[in-house]
Amino acid sequence: MDEKNKGTLYLVATPIGNLEDITLRAIRILKEVDQIAAEDTRHTLKLLNHLEISKPMISYHRHNEEVRCDNLIKELKIGKNIALVSDAGTPGICDPGEEIIKKCIEEDITIVPIPGACAMINALIASGISTKEFTFIGFLPLNKKTRKEKLEEIKNSKKTIILYEAPHKLKSTLEDLEKILEERKIVLARELTKIHEEYIRGTIKEIISKTENIKGEFVLIIEGSSKKEKNELNDLTLEEHYSFYEKQGLEKKEIIKKIAKDRNVNKNEIYQYFI
Repeated sequence: MDEKNKGTLYLVATPIGNLEDITLRAIRILKEVDQIAAEDTRHTLKLLNHLEISKPMISYHRHNEEVRCDNLIKELKIGKNIALVSDAGTPGICDPGEEIIKKCIEEDITIVPIPGACAMINALIASGISTKEFTFIGFLPLNKKTRKEKLEEIKNSKKTIILYEAPHKLKSTLEDLEKILEERKIVLARELTKIHEEYIRGTIKEIISKTENIKGEFVLIIEGSSKKEKNELNDLTLEEHYSFYEKQGLEKKEIIKKIAKDRNVNKNEIYQYFI
């Protein structure tokens, strides 16, 4: 089929709370498309009613993604334009969307993203934690083995880490993080863009003490590890190596022991150097 006769799939970001957080372009696209594929049609209907838009809808969620993909591709192939929306935020980010996007690429169907709200970016920019490099993990796995691997990745990452978490799983996730994070800075962003929007900042222990029976949708921003690997430390001069541990508040005796261990030398050798 001629590509010109095919429709377009629009990936439309919708508000994550405050209904004013939708772009003029997104409103126009929702008005112009032939159909809207929504994660939850009842949820999206509230938004459409607010915007005074009436449009045919089809449900497209995790449990019917495979079947709906084929149906939507057929519609796109005969020239229909479709908007894909999730319950909140940007489709495909911890929400349905990946499968239909892949199939559209295979079928040479045009995909157009319509930018807008994204919880992880809003939480990050307001966190006060480094935005230079970050890793988005989404929701931690439930499987014990893969969850342990992911927690290890968080422990060793020097980049800022972003997690999503549901209210009923927050306590267990914070307890798992407590075992690995030590004194790193954490920001828990809650109910973003809504009336009860809140940023809870502190160490993991402080966060746990402040979140008993807390409700809402959560984004966790975790400071990257400042720990240096042994081979990195050994590239430093002895003075720099000493200064590294001194900044952590260690006493001279403890610093000398650590330097000796890092460099695999006798501690008396390091002690003599600093006399």
